[in-house]
Amino acid sequence: MKRNVLRLFTKPFSMLWSHRSLVWELTKRNVSGRYRGASFGLMWSLISPFLMLTVYTFAFGTVVGSRWPEVESGGASFSIVLFAALIVHGFFAECLNHSPMLVAGQPNFVKRVVFPLEILPWPMALSAAFHATANVTVFLALQWLLDGGVRLTALWFPLVIAPLFILSLAVGWALSALAVYLRDIGQVTPLFSVALLFLSTAMVPPSAIPRGYSWIFMLNPLTFIIEQARDVLVRGVMPDLRGLAVYAVLAFLAAVLARALFARLHKGFADVL
Repeated sequence: MKRNVLRLFTKPFSMLWSHRSLVWELTKRNVSGRYRGASFGLMWSLISPFLMLTVYTFAFGTVVGSRWPEVESGGASFSIVLFAALIVHGFFAECLNHSPMLVAGQPNFVKRVVFPLEILPWPMALSAAFHATANVTVFLALQWLLDGGVRLTALWFPLVIAPLFILSLAVGWALSALAVYLRDIGQVTPLFSVALLFLSTAMVPPSAIPRGYSWIFMLNPLTFIIEQARDVLVRGVMPDLRGLAVYAVLAFLAAVLARALFARLHKGFADVL
């Protein structure tokens, strides 16, 4: 009994080591496949976030830019404050939007009895982490140009994003399994991704949120990570280590349950696809 419980908690991560070579190859395929045929190739991983930031800054800078304390005090540009949040959202949105098709979009993998379908969320999350790293590179370059320097606390950013990485794995296992049977999930996730952006503190400073609606923003799983990212990237302060630890534990439990759900529904994939 104890061995089964231990395996339940370790399985989501032990499979990464067992199939590390396959995960690495699938991750490289995900990254390179995204830019295959493009003239600038992987350079788009640096160009895209810059273009995205330009659009958002133009659209929202004149409306909400002056409401940010960091902007009012002259400590940071609005583009930098916004970009820190977009990095977090972009990472999670990539995982969220790709999850429904991890299994449903690859029936050939399902028909291969020896292929470990349970590892598919790992390459998805790792390729999203690659793009997040590219975004951070662009962020630091822009921060240097616009604000005259970068924060040493930016070194804490991998620790800040780690709990969200675990939660992304949970989303991958849960949605990829459920979407085999409920294809409508793939239509809902893009809308949910947009809602996560606008119902977080990515666009609106916490001080500007009406008191009666603040609970909606606080329940958003991105809000806490966004504020921690701004702490280390923009404000130059230490992250809330206790809060990150609690978030990581909850994300880990979600990943364990999601992987168990995937294993339970796995038996019927071949019949449906």
